[in-house]
Amino acid sequence: MEALPLSEPVLLILLSLAERPRHGYSILKNVEEMSGGRVRLSTGTLYGAIRRLLDGRWIERFKEDDSSRGRQAYRLTSQGRQILRQEVSRLKQLTRVASLCMAPKET
Repeated sequence: MEALPLSEPVLLILLSLAERPRHGYSILKNVEEMSGGRVRLSTGTLYGAIRRLLDGRWIERFKEDDSSRGRQAYRLTSQGRQILRQEVSRLKQLTRVASLCMAPKET
């Protein structure tokens, strides 16, 4: 999986998992909440991204102990957390440059 830049859905999925491990439905709802309802992932989009994140070893699957249905949950790996930190740093730098470019110029 190519690292940076991350697509917005992948970034939001990783941010959701940075808070705590989650199962698929919880990720869907958290992404929608974080984006103020702007990003609504379909289950196909979510599970396609999860598959790529699992293949890249950015996240890992585990069984929730407290789940009677044996639901699969996902959590960030150390590699996934490192990539997320790099992307947040890249976005901060980009925002800083944009702010400087858009600041009113003294004449």
